[in-house]
Amino acid sequence: MWTTREPGGTQLGERLRTMLLHEPMTPVTEALLMFAARREHCEREIWPRLDQGTWIVCDRFTDATYAYQGGGHGVPVEAISAMERAALGAFGPDLTIVFDVPAEVGRERLADGRALDKFEREQDEFFARVRETYLRRARAEPRRMRVIDSTQSPATVRSDLSAIVESLIKEAVK
Repeated sequence: MWTTREPGGTQLGERLRTMLLHEPMTPVTEALLMFAARREHCEREIWPRLDQGTWIVCDRFTDATYAYQGGGHGVPVEAISAMERAALGAFGPDLTIVFDVPAEVGRERLADGRALDKFEREQDEFFARVRETYLRRARAEPRRMRVIDSTQSPATVRSDLSAIVESLIKEAVK
């Protein structure tokens, strides 16, 4: 198993991550840069590892673009879908796990004293739209997207996550 994150995962992706998290830009520019970083990430890191049979866990992927740039910032779904097809073709994650919390809970958990990035400084209405986009996508694709109520205790969230991963492993072994 290999772990990675988006934006990031490559030298170029990490530089784009810094821009995406801290530089002001239009929502369409954000989405385009996300897909540019994602394509580079796939070509240099993800696809070669998948070809070797490696399982990959990625902190965020395409669903995040639909949620943040689409739901949060209003980039039309059709535009994001076109960018996705151009950058990735039919490639996508086998499983997306959504750790679901209301905006106020997420904000409390960010109160650790560090400087917040531009997304973390968004208003609660933005996060409500992001959350609803994730949940709507999960309802539309319940086999691929699993939602964990992350307002529960850490032990319960961990248990729910373990059950999902164990199910995925059993399915892959068949």
